[in-house]
Amino acid sequence: MKKLFTLVAVLGVLSFGASTFVSAQDETAAKPDSAMVQQQASQASTPAAQAEEGQSLHKVIKQKFIEGGPGFMASILLTLIFGLAVVIERIIYLNLATTNTKKLLKDIEDALQNGGVEAAKEVCRNTRGPVASIFYQGLDRVHEGIEVVEKSIATYGSVQMGQLESGLTWIALFIALAPMLGFMGTVIGMIGAFDAIQAAGDISPALVAGGIKIALITTVFGLIVAIILQIFYNYLLSKIDGITNDMEDASISLLDLLVKFNLKK
Repeated sequence: MKKLFTLVAVLGVLSFGASTFVSAQDETAAKPDSAMVQQQASQASTPAAQAEEGQSLHKVIKQKFIEGGPGFMASILLTLIFGLAVVIERIIYLNLATTNTKKLLKDIEDALQNGGVEAAKEVCRNTRGPVASIFYQGLDRVHEGIEVVEKSIATYGSVQMGQLESGLTWIALFIALAPMLGFMGTVIGMIGAFDAIQAAGDISPALVAGGIKIALITTVFGLIVAIILQIFYNYLLSKIDGITNDMEDASISLLDLLVKFNLKK
């Protein structure tokens, strides 16, 4: 099920990114043919035409994407796509891993009183999430003593923590990679601008300003991608912290239940 969610998330985000990139390429290919039309429209600019130019954010993003160059802009877009794919998979996994620990503890307490350890283990088997898995490992070793149960819970809890944090390193990589790709595109764009100045033999303000503007677009998009992924990264960290706190509190409560159960026996 986890792999299915991951595949669906990756395919969905990739299809969105591919459609955006293809539409940007189509607009680039059509740009030389419509140069005369754009010049005429700018000469006869009306309030309606100006309103139409500024109404679509999607068109502005596509225009800036084209101006930034297909190479580095495509790599930044792929960074966003893969980063969001991992984020979506992690959000789905963590939401599925969230358990109502109070209800689970109440069910286990009732099962211990009515059917014993086996009934409590059956409750854990029928409940999804890392907390139920940790409880099952502890109940499975209850006959070996409370100390063994405590060690088993601590050991298996660290395993579950590793599964909860899986994928975060990739998100951190994409957060660091996106602005670095943007800076690299900016540096290469600045080199191209200075090459154009050298070839022209004169410093034209329009030439310098245009080259610097295009070079800085990659940095802007790289920072935007990093900001978006950083927000999701912090959300995932807070979600993991919440699940971890529930695991620790519930584990202590389970040990108390087992102690009371053994004393009654």
